[in-house]
Order: sequence, then C-alpha cells, then structure tokens
Amino acid sequence: MPWSTPFDEPIRLRGGATITTLQHAADYIMKLPEHEQQLERWQTAVENLINAAETGGGWLMFARIGMMRALNGDGSER
Repeated sequence: MPWSTPFDEPIRLRGGATITTLQHAADYIMKLPEHEQQLERWQTAVENLINAAETGGGWLMFARIGMMRALNGDGSER
C-alpha cells in the first residue's frame, strides 16, 4: 500500500490541522524532537505505519489507532 494511502478518517490535531495519509503521519513524527520520537507510544505508531505501508489490509486501521494513542498519550513515559 503506498504511503499516500489516506486514513478512513483524518486525524484531527490541536490547532485545526489534520493528518490524512500514512505519509502525513510519518512526516509528523519525524518533525518531533528526537527524545519524543523515542517514546514507546511513538515507536509503536511508527511500527504500525510501516506495517500498513508494507502489507496494507487491517494495518491501516492499526496505524490510525497508533497515531491517535500516541497523540493522546498521558505523558507517563517522560
């Protein structure tokens, strides 16, 4: 599945922006500070994005869920 594949529903960010594709999600994560990217919740999101891009199928849903969970993390990892 190409990285340009859209999520079934866009992911709304605080401030009004949206993440609409696997590539947008990957770009968002890559713009985070390095220490933030290394948090478990972001690493899980990355794994799910890669799985979705490589295999497709139900992984697209898991990628969206992984992004939502990472974005809404409670900060307990810090």
